[in-house]
Amino acid sequence: MFDSRHIRTFHEVVTSGSYSAAARVLGYTQPAITQQMKALERAVGTPLFTRVGRKMQLTEAGTSLARHAETILGSLSEAQAQMKAYARLRTGRVRLCGFPSANVTLVPEALSGLAKQHPGVQVELLECEPPESLHRLQQGECDITLAFTYPGLHEEVPDDVTEVRLLEDQLTVLLPTGHPLARRRAVQLADLAEERWIAGCPRCRANLLHECAELGFVPDIRFATDDNLVVQSLVAQGLGVAMMPALVLPSLSLTRVCGRALEPAARRHISAYVYRDHLRIPATAVVLAQLREAASRRIGC
Repeated sequence: MFDSRHIRTFHEVVTSGSYSAAARVLGYTQPAITQQMKALERAVGTPLFTRVGRKMQLTEAGTSLARHAETILGSLSEAQAQMKAYARLRTGRVRLCGFPSANVTLVPEALSGLAKQHPGVQVELLECEPPESLHRLQQGECDITLAFTYPGLHEEVPDDVTEVRLLEDQLTVLLPTGHPLARRRAVQLADLAEERWIAGCPRCRANLLHECAELGFVPDIRFATDDNLVVQSLVAQGLGVAMMPALVLPSLSLTRVCGRALEPAARRHISAYVYRDHLRIPATAVVLAQLREAASRRIGC
């Protein structure tokens, strides 16, 4: 195995023409140069220099190594520059897996801040609902994953995965604007016992069933979709009501629906999950920091 310091010294000896000249350029003593060249010859297993009178001459092996030395040192220099770029956030790639309502709100805000501060860091955005999004993290398909849980539900993650709490997201009910309860600022879930319902992803649907069961009724679920735009359209057509996270409300694109807070308040917890070792990767750490900052601006909204 070659020592890169020995290759660098060898290249300077060849360029300068002697051990003494190389010593002056590199700031070493001549005996130090001699020792390095002996070590390099031991590593390659054959002499690299011979003496012809007072002059030093490359052997055939030395001539061959001299041809490679410049390429080796150029590659090392390029590699060092690339590593500095990663460390100083001039480049890098992070795979971020989010669920739909986060990808339409938190994630764009976070990536906007990232683009302004570290334009060289690229993010590959994936989309998946929990718990599948956590499985993708454990399978190495993403570097950071976003997931939500409801009270009483705890994610089972490996010990070396860190959970970073981002915010608590209040749940609301999405109603057609002409619905009698739309005139209220907040509604009780029990008041909607006779309504037709539009359910979301399996985890959201399970929470809806649980909340309704606590109040003694089973919701009449007519449709199920994890596409928030489809939910809005169905509600706008009067085909049902839906439980919707407040995180999505600012992005409502239809004028015939409205969101009303639940009373008593119901919330879901939104967290980022990342392997502990990945926190030491600068690009991953800075994306996580931007997610926290974006979430902090929404707390209390």
